[in-house]
Amino acid sequence: MESLNKLFTAGIVFAGFATISCADAHGIWFAQRSNQLAIIYGVGADDLDAVKRLPLVKSITGYDEDFKPVETKLNPTTDRLLLVNTDNQPAVVAAVLDNGRWSKTADGKWHNKGKDEVPDAVISERNFKYAVHLRLPLNKPLEALPTQTLQILPVKAKLPELLGQSIKYRVLFEGKPVAGARVQADFVNDPDSKPVKTGKDGTVTLKVRNQGLNVVVATFDGPSDDPVKSTKMEHVATLSFVLPHKPE
Repeated sequence: MESLNKLFTAGIVFAGFATISCADAHGIWFAQRSNQLAIIYGVGADDLDAVKRLPLVKSITGYDEDFKPVETKLNPTTDRLLLVNTDNQPAVVAAVLDNGRWSKTADGKWHNKGKDEVPDAVISERNFKYAVHLRLPLNKPLEALPTQTLQILPVKAKLPELLGQSIKYRVLFEGKPVAGARVQADFVNDPDSKPVKTGKDGTVTLKVRNQGLNVVVATFDGPSDDPVKSTKMEHVATLSFVLPHKPE
């Protein structure tokens, strides 16, 4: 993280978030911004200030078509974007964001504190956000990546070519298939869709939603790392990829 901290200029100060309306709904994913790859923080149409959250980013990694590490880094901009350096042409990029502890009170407000500091909390959790983006065709099916505690993988290396075609995903938690993860096909355009739960083998089959950017999301609740401060750990993982435009 030393390289990430160097990127964060002294003039930008992370002040934290005292209250927020829906802390646990947000996630991170990758998308193009002005023909460059960027990390997006938000949910649905909400595209929030990513640079403000740079101190929360715990890792940014790149891999080639055979999942060998490729050097990459984040470049914060003055217009609140976190751009990914893709000079080395990574086929896969991945990121982890530790969103800290959040407690919700009966009035519906979220507080960036543990339940030990919010005694009247009705919900208290620690939130982690993960993101994987497929930039280039792969030589083999996507593997479990070491930084991704929760991860969505296409079962096959080759992605569908057209929207509406089916694709089978497997969700891993700590490197193993997990049942009961809640998966949605379009985190950006339909974040309120009813999730489909993974089966015993950790798989779920969904239709590709977009002839363009697709952001699939999985949510899974794990045990608390500190029961005094939170009752659970919520893991939110995205997998993003682009189906090329098919002109007539």
